[in-house]
This record gives sequence, structure tokens and C-alpha cells, in this order.
Amino acid sequence: MYDATIHGVGSSIPIKRLTNADLEKMVGVSDEWVISRTGIKERRVADHSEATSDFAYKAAIGALEDASLNPSDIDMILVATETPDHILPPVASQIQHRLRCSSIGVMDIHATCIGFLSSLQIAEMYIKAGKHKNILVIGADTLSKLTDYTDPYTSILFGDGAGAVIVSRSEETRGTGILSTLLHADGGAFEALFVPGGGSRHPASDEHKAKMVMDGSKVFKLAVKSMTSGAEEILQNNGLRPEDVDWVIPHQANERIIDAVARNLGMPEHKIIKTIQYYGNSCSATIPISLHQATMDGRIKRGDLILMVAFGAGFVWGSALIRY
Repeated sequence: MYDATIHGVGSSIPIKRLTNADLEKMVGVSDEWVISRTGIKERRVADHSEATSDFAYKAAIGALEDASLNPSDIDMILVATETPDHILPPVASQIQHRLRCSSIGVMDIHATCIGFLSSLQIAEMYIKAGKHKNILVIGADTLSKLTDYTDPYTSILFGDGAGAVIVSRSEETRGTGILSTLLHADGGAFEALFVPGGGSRHPASDEHKAKMVMDGSKVFKLAVKSMTSGAEEILQNNGLRPEDVDWVIPHQANERIIDAVARNLGMPEHKIIKTIQYYGNSCSATIPISLHQATMDGRIKRGDLILMVAFGAGFVWGSALIRY
């Protein structure tokens, strides 16, 4: 069996900023109210002419450049997204076409905010089994397209963007790269955060809008519990303790959730990567964007042990351990 290593990282975010001051004019919330509840100061949002594939493509180019690879080196493309440009075809096929890769296999992964970790697990299995050499994994979402900007509780949370990694085969097995991944779900809690309209159950209408609705209190409790247990489980499975970890990259949903999970794990604040202040919750993109930011600014270095942990609508949660 081979090692599956993170060979390149890239990200792309919209230029447009939606600040708390902007939201105060739209839904009457104050900067202090938003920050105290979420830790978010601003979020990036796509304009009317931009779609998920635009950011996914730019993030992919960045990851390829970082890995010193050409599109022809890629064997498969996985795109985690809840906001495809169209109901069909998959965003991954659009990325394949824009990159001008050969006729490789592609797929979109529909797993809400753990979509990137789900895609990472798929790439890990393909690489370790020797099926492929280089897999492009992208987390990309434009949640602003699903946000109700008359709702003060959800409009303050969500932003847009994309992050990408190249998962590559290492010919020597040295216990590096993606060490372990795990995924869980509890479908009984799906109504805590969902989009009522737009699917086959209820096509979008005035009665069933294609906008997110959320039970914030329930989501908060489920998120803290599931992210804590997901982190503890993967550490235990690998014979590690929290103090062995160099960096934690949590899903950037709410700073209060991130801080509660860190306290439960006994993780010091300086080990927690946060980007939520300036980008908000961009669903499947938050972890790869945060990874790229932390590698670019020099915090994360080769050889560091990274714990990634996330939760999402579904209700789903997961984690990954990576020796970067």
C-alpha cells in the first residue's frame, strides 16, 4: 500500500466583501451582536456573474502550480459542493473541461460541510490502493446563493469560496500524508439545517423556498458534541493524544463552536487555525481555504501533524489526520 500525500494547495475567494455594517443596513443586526455570536467580521460573496465552478477552477490552478504539476498529470477530479452551477452536470466535469485534462473520471460529492473530508477519504483510498497517482480534490461553495438575506440568524454566517489540494501517491510508505479519516452521520437530525425547496421532494416555490433554514441552538449543540467526539475518536484510533497534534483545522461555522471544541479537547488557542473572521462559513471550502492560508503564512510546515474536523447538515461529521 502507498502513502497518500498532500502535494499542492490552492484557494480562491470572491473579491466582494459583505461586512457586518452592510448586514446592519439589510437586516438590522449590529457589528457587536454578530461578532459576539459568531466571531465573523465579514464574509466574501460572489457577484451575480460568478458561480461555484469559477472559484473551484482558480483554486485548482493554484494547487497545480503549488505541486508543480500539469493538468495532464491528474487522474481524477473530486469536487465537494452543495451549490453546483446547475442541477446537472457535476461541477467536476466543468473543471475537467476548463483544465483540458484527458477523459479522466470525475464526480461531485454531496456531503455538506464535511464534503471536503469525504472527498479526501475517497482520494486517500484510491491513492493507497494504487488506482491513481494524482487526484485533484476541491471544496467549493457559493452559499450566498442559498442564503435568505431577510433572516438575521442565517444571513450573518455564510460566505463563498473554494480550496483545493492535490493528493498524490508516495512510492515509499513512511507513515506520512493522510494517516486516517473517518465519517459519521445521523440522518434523524437533518431538519436542524436544510433547504426546504429546490429538490425532488419540493421543487422551489413561494411555499418551499430554496433558501437555508436553521435551528441555531440545536445545530450548536450537535456541532460541539460531534466535532469533539470525531476528534477524540480519530486520535484514539491512531494512538495519539491532543498534545501530539501541531495544528487543528476545524470547519469554520461559528467561532463559539470552534472555541468550545478546543476547550473540550484541551487544545491551546495558538494551535487552532481560524479564518472565520474574514470569510465566514463557506461550507466544504472552509478547511482547504484555511489550510492554504496557514501554509502561505508559514504557520503550517512540512512534517506537521494536522487534525481536521468538521460537521455539517445531514447531520454529518468527520475528521482526518494528516502528516503534512
